[in-house]
Amino acid sequence: MLSLFLSVSFVLKAQTADEDLGGGSLGQSQPFLYTINGLNPAARHWSLNYSGGYGQYTVTPLGFDGVQQNAAVKGYLGSRFTLLASMGVGFGANGNTQTYQQAEVFKDFIGGKSATGFRFGTSLGVIREFSSDIVALSRFNAAYENLSWKFAVNARVEKAFAADRDAFDLISSFGVLRKISGHFFGGVEAVGQDLEGLWETDEAEGGAKVLIGPSLNFVPPGSRLSFSLCAGPIFYVTHSSIVSNDSAVRELPVNNGFTIKFNVGFNFL
Repeated sequence: MLSLFLSVSFVLKAQTADEDLGGGSLGQSQPFLYTINGLNPAARHWSLNYSGGYGQYTVTPLGFDGVQQNAAVKGYLGSRFTLLASMGVGFGANGNTQTYQQAEVFKDFIGGKSATGFRFGTSLGVIREFSSDIVALSRFNAAYENLSWKFAVNARVEKAFAADRDAFDLISSFGVLRKISGHFFGGVEAVGQDLEGLWETDEAEGGAKVLIGPSLNFVPPGSRLSFSLCAGPIFYVTHSSIVSNDSAVRELPVNNGFTIKFNVGFNFL
């Protein structure tokens, strides 16, 4: 009887560990809303992600001034490469409708061979923003995950191919999540946009902006679904002279704003 009890306990413990390491919180495609990384080995599948949000006095990539909906596909290409492709539509407060597309490829150079632990990589991509401006981007990304903690950091550089835009934009973000119970995590995420405005007085896009707010993440046990939520105020830390533009979506706010954004992920392969 004792040996049977020990055997059953060992099997149940192994199944729980397999779920945690092969599915569960480590198996999701994207625990954060703004801080994006390549997939870890437990999450090396293909997923469909639906996200939505609402914002006031905000600009891309912090949010959309109105209601935004987005669909994305994220998947593992092999050899520690990850593909992210997304498209979205925004419904502005003044009745205008804009679209958004993005494609990005990630590569982990350090780590990325274990479901837990540290990994570091970079990416290259292209965006067609809500304003229809074409933007090239690259980011350095780092992450650390285990069964209780999730950390992620991005340093993203963008080059917009439009005459009235900055030569380069610097966008940094970080997120931290701590297990509250089971596969339910809570923490904080922060994003800094146009940070060159902290030292440039002629920053062409209105100055530096910072978003910071609470972040929640949940993966139901044994489910292919995952859920994330982030909301918070947007502070316009510095202000510079704004270049006028005929496109309404490029009218840059001068008031502090806010945004709320959620994501639902589904692992289909």
